[in-house]
Amino acid sequence: MKGVTILADQALAGRRNMIAGANRNDYHLRHVTLGEDFQAEVCDLRQGGAGDGCVRCGGRLEVVKTVEIGHIFKLGHKYSEAMGLRVLNADGREVTPIMGSYGIGIERILCCAIELFHDKDGMMLPAAIAPFQVVVTPANNGDAKQREAAERIYGECLGRGLDALLDDRDERPGVKFKDADLIGVPFRITVGEKTARRHGGAGDPRHPADGRRAGGGGR
Repeated sequence: MKGVTILADQALAGRRNMIAGANRNDYHLRHVTLGEDFQAEVCDLRQGGAGDGCVRCGGRLEVVKTVEIGHIFKLGHKYSEAMGLRVLNADGREVTPIMGSYGIGIERILCCAIELFHDKDGMMLPAAIAPFQVVVTPANNGDAKQREAAERIYGECLGRGLDALLDDRDERPGVKFKDADLIGVPFRITVGEKTARRHGGAGDPRHPADGRRAGGGGR
């Protein structure tokens, strides 16, 4: 080729008898050596590094650790031809469609959230992905006033569109609190003897960034 700038990665410098494309479908060239069979400007092309400049904006590349939570694959005609798949194009003629696939890693998203939001007691999931946004916990479910106050607060939460959980098990308060921590419920409303008398409960945010404690009162 003439009038075309050819660039080669610095990893090719000094290598001999390589295989290269022949600019023709289904053909390759053997025993190709840079500097003998073709001339190219040797550059650092293959792998970017921190601090590399952008040729368009001049900005510097930052390298950070990430997790792949989704991907897209172009499958071409491989499977559509194998299955005999045909569709009509804009001209009404049958054609073989180009196929693609995508995937979203639900488990990976959860793993990343847990890695970012946790403490010694367990997960502190964001409300958007937590199994429940708030858990209402009567300290003593055998106490009628506590149970009634908890059920009322639970109903108000549902009425406000919250994804709420009522923990009305006959278990010790500590067991209930620990279970709520383990499944990552971000907000907990505890109904005890004193708050039940006030027809309310005590709000406890799970995430320290939400650092506030609110006493609930009845209407």
